[in-house]
Amino acid sequence: MQLTTRRLNRATLDRQSLLHRAEADVESAVRGAVALQTQSPVSGYIGLWNRVAGFDPADLDAAYKEGRVLRGNPVRMTLHTVAADEYRTFREATEPSLYAAKLGGRIAAAGITGTEAYELSEALYEALFTAGEVRTARECEAWLADRLDAATAKAVWPGIRQYAPLLRAPGAGPWGFTDKVEYTAAPDKPALRDDEAAEAGLAALILRHIEGFGPVSVADVAQFAMVQRGRVKKALVPLDLELHQGPNGEVLYDLPGAALPDEDTPAPPRLMAMWDNVFLAFHDRARTVPPEYRTTLIRNNGDVLPMLLVDGLAAGVWRTVDGAIEATAFHPLPDDVWAALAEEAKSLAALLADRESDVYRRHHHWWDKLPDHQTVVLAGR
Repeated sequence: MQLTTRRLNRATLDRQSLLHRAEADVESAVRGAVALQTQSPVSGYIGLWNRVAGFDPADLDAAYKEGRVLRGNPVRMTLHTVAADEYRTFREATEPSLYAAKLGGRIAAAGITGTEAYELSEALYEALFTAGEVRTARECEAWLADRLDAATAKAVWPGIRQYAPLLRAPGAGPWGFTDKVEYTAAPDKPALRDDEAAEAGLAALILRHIEGFGPVSVADVAQFAMVQRGRVKKALVPLDLELHQGPNGEVLYDLPGAALPDEDTPAPPRLMAMWDNVFLAFHDRARTVPPEYRTTLIRNNGDVLPMLLVDGLAAGVWRTVDGAIEATAFHPLPDDVWAALAEEAKSLAALLADRESDVYRRHHHWWDKLPDHQTVVLAGR
């Protein structure tokens, strides 16, 4: 079956609980999202608010504190929140890429080998795991300095902290974490530098990516996980999957019998979190981001602005201004869409007001670079 971009859009929105908010607990909702991009902790809360009916942020606080969901870098080499029992599998799947990227050039320039850096990563993990400790970034760097020297420790710490199976430890901040970054050891240690574990993990991650974002291509999986396409192609061979043809003739993989909503299925407006994976889980991001807006919304430095989702597609951005939600649309929107966005804004403003009313403020400089637009203040205190 050949699928249009619009039908792929509806399939992904359906699987991401963005056509209808799900009646789900937090752990199930995180699992349904596959991985919530939480480079900024607040994004996990806004991401679940968009996906869960009656979302209570205290439920996510509790899930972090109880270790039912974990925040680390198991996919795409950046911070994500995942269900606790999926962290190990996802981290094993991406191991070869992380080893190559994080224990490579910077480590060599510091005068130690990748193997030596790996051994230090293992030792740091074991030290934290055995003691059951939480350590700040400065304390971890000092631990390295005791085994190297201060200058070398400073040079290798960025690579080791991103490679080692360390988690961000939850704290008392408004969004579950404090500004002072603290690390703890993953409770179920992934098998590192283990080819069999990496290939088994990748097969599992592919199935989960398809379940949460499919149908997808080889390039989509490689983009989402940040792994080599050759590994993806090899891992796909034994899997029992349904094949479709994409808009440009590419092969798309899906779970047998998975739902594919009609392309005319209504998609309600949403106010999406920064870095939401509904915009990032694909090589071909036209599924949710119109090509003419892509460079405005997804910046060269990696910032992915908080977007308006209208009829399933990015249509502009939003930000907090003096406790209000300000929406900026890049093309004219009908009155009923503005009304629906206003209702969403009331709910979001209430969510933020109890914790931190002015979120993402350090990213507001991007608003000076927006194209022609219409700006509306939707809701405030």
